[in-house]
Amino acid sequence: MKLWGGRFTKPTDKLVEEYTASIEFDKKMWKEDISGSLAHVKMLGRCGIIGEDEAATIAEGLKKVAARIDAGDVEWSISNEDVHMNVEKMLLEEVGPVGGKLHTGRSRNDQVTTDMHLYLRARVIEIVDLAVKVQEALIEQAKVNLDTILPGYTHLQRAQPVLFAHHLMAYASMMQRDIERLQDSWKRINVLPLGAGALAGTTFPIDRHFVAEQLKFDGVYINSMDAVSDRDYIVEFLANASLLIAHLSRLSEEFILWMSNEFNFVELDDAFCTGSSIMPQKKNPDVAELVRGKTG
Repeated sequence: MKLWGGRFTKPTDKLVEEYTASIEFDKKMWKEDISGSLAHVKMLGRCGIIGEDEAATIAEGLKKVAARIDAGDVEWSISNEDVHMNVEKMLLEEVGPVGGKLHTGRSRNDQVTTDMHLYLRARVIEIVDLAVKVQEALIEQAKVNLDTILPGYTHLQRAQPVLFAHHLMAYASMMQRDIERLQDSWKRINVLPLGAGALAGTTFPIDRHFVAEQLKFDGVYINSMDAVSDRDYIVEFLANASLLIAHLSRLSEEFILWMSNEFNFVELDDAFCTGSSIMPQKKNPDVAELVRGKTG
C-alpha cells in the first residue's frame, strides 16, 4: 500500500504511476533526503513525539539505507513514486513498522523543498569553488603576460591593440560577479522549510529551530505557505548559473578562435583537445566547443 493509499479502493493504474513518478529525477537527492530525515527523527525523539529508543532505531536504519544506496545495492521503484517513499520503503525493510513513525509531523511538501534547499546549497559551494579556480587561472595567465599585445576586435575586424592580460582580466571580472551572485543567493537557499507541513504546519509540538541547527541552516521560513509553495530560490540559482556558463561560453569561443591557424594566438594543451578519425593533422578544441554547446 502507498503512503497515502488508506482511503483508496483500487490500486493506481500503471500508466498513472509511470506518468507521475519523479524517482528518475529526484533519486539524485537521496543523500539530502536521508540527512533531512536524520535531523527530523532526532528532533521527534528529543521533543517526546516518539520514543527516544524508536528515534535511535530509525536513525540506525536510515544509516543502513544510506550505506545500501552508496554501495549500489538498491532498485529504485516507480511504484514508490519518489525518493522519499523509496527511502521509506527501504527503511521499513531495515527496521520494520517503527520506521513508519519517521514521517510524523511532516509532509512530502516540506520534505521535498528541504531536499532541494540542501541539494542547491551543496551545488553552490561546489560551483563557487570551481569558479574561483577558473578566476585564479585567468589571473595567473594575466600575470605572466603583462607585456603581451594582441589585436582587439570589433565585428571580427582588428580595431585597437590591447594587452593580453587586460583581455583575460575581463573574464576574471565576470567570474567575480558570478561568484558574488552565487554567494548572495546562499542567504535565500540556506533557510529551512521543514515543519511547514503540506501548507499550514502541524499540530505536533515540533522544534524547527533544532532541525535548522542540526542541518546548519541559518534560519527557518517564517510563513508555512511561502515555504512549500514557492521555488524562487531555484529560479534564482538557475539564472545565476546561466550567467556563469554564458561567460564561460564567451571565453571558450575566444579560445576556439585564438587556437585556429587563422589566428594562432594560443595553443591549448593536448590533454584538453581531441583529434580526427580521418584528418590526422587536426587538433580540435572539443572541451571549449562542448562548453558552448551546453550553454542554454
